Amino acid sequence: MNKIYTTIFLIAFGAYAQAQTIVNRNQDIESMVKSVNKDSLKQYISTMVNFGTRSTLSDIKSKTRGIGAARNWVVAKFNQFAKQSDGRLTAFLDTTTFQSDGKRIDKATLLGNAVAILKGTDTNDKRVYVVSGHLDSRVTDVMNRTSDAPGANDDGSGVAGVIEAARIMSKYKFSATIIFVAVSGEEQSLLGSGFMAAKAKKEGWNIDAMLNNDMIGSNNSSETQIIDNTRLRVFSEGLPSYELDKNAKAIRQFGLENDGKSRQLARYVKEVGERYVDQLEVKLIYRNDRFLRGGDHTPFVENGFPAVRITEMNENFDHQHQDLRTENGIRYGDLQEFMDFEYLRKNTAVNISVLANLAKAPSSPVEVKIDVKNLSNSSYLYWKAPTNGPVKGYYVLMRETSSPVWEKKFFTIATELKVPYSKDNYLFAVQSVGKDGSESLPVVPGIGR
Repeated sequence: MNKIYTTIFLIAFGAYAQAQTIVNRNQDIESMVKSVNKDSLKQYISTMVNFGTRSTLSDIKSKTRGIGAARNWVVAKFNQFAKQSDGRLTAFLDTTTFQSDGKRIDKATLLGNAVAILKGTDTNDKRVYVVSGHLDSRVTDVMNRTSDAPGANDDGSGVAGVIEAARIMSKYKFSATIIFVAVSGEEQSLLGSGFMAAKAKKEGWNIDAMLNNDMIGSNNSSETQIIDNTRLRVFSEGLPSYELDKNAKAIRQFGLENDGKSRQLARYVKEVGERYVDQLEVKLIYRNDRFLRGGDHTPFVENGFPAVRITEMNENFDHQHQDLRTENGIRYGDLQEFMDFEYLRKNTAVNISVLANLAKAPSSPVEVKIDVKNLSNSSYLYWKAPTNGPVKGYYVLMRETSSPVWEKKFFTIATELKVPYSKDNYLFAVQSVGKDGSESLPVVPGIGR
């Protein structure tokens, strides 16, 4: 069923308000979501599994087995899609050499990330959106470079979702740039994503959001075996790990412990993903990643970029980081037969809907402020137009301090709005709205005096 949203349009400042019910699905984005193909996803997984192992330490010269063959195949798929992009999609293998660390790398290793860049149509729009999965796989011993390590779900599923997103989205035009990447070295301590995040920081990429997909294709846990393909987890960090010391005082003073950029991105994933993908609930998990564990979004978070981990609701540890074997009637190993391709289809569609909505939208409003000159039981917010993109107007978002998601949206065509709700009791943010209804990421207001 379509998700229905009620939006309150406030005219100018105040007194006159009109309630209107709208269905807020963009036709292009809906078409992209409907184009996600289970058979395509299954074919991608089958091909990756057939490389035998994709261990980061495995053969890079063979054309049929190992991480080298796998990453070359991903680049080739990206280049295939480039033919339908009118020259906007380019693909390459981004390589670097890691020396032995005495832990998870035992000799100098040439690591390669398979990258495709879908260039934005607005040359003045410097925003970049990154979507990733990790190509490498493993068995029980992370240093085992020779045994078969199918990696169907961990993380063939994430890479398949990235490839399918590139296939579909390369046919469309977006104001901002989208980068599709299958990183390597995740199992060797996030090497590929760390390399990319450090490069982005050094070169000044304007990464507005990063979506890391790691295990998005299994529908049951190893303990319960209860099938659940209707929920998807999004992990996000509430406090900024980057320069937290510089921001801690303001975060405490204004009660923004739950409003870091990655947390705002997670809320956006939930709202937009549930808008476009039926029979799926996006669950917000309030930590950067699973308990004492990490993923490829973490280096981006640590470099100051908004980034989240998208992952299945329940992990099945019988089919993760396991040697292929059968013991006591239990079949171990990350095999394709244990995947749910309808679930993978829905989770891939979430990524596409979020990326498309972001890349089509104008950039976020700037210099967003909430007035504190006068004591009042109402709240007055003001801002400036975004740097890029035409706007239809703006949403002022509002929620109670105890709410995990935004509860009300107030639309205005002005760059200011006064709402009859006290800033003592509510939290606010402002986002730009494009001509087609696509929304930017929200911006929490600073103090205006």
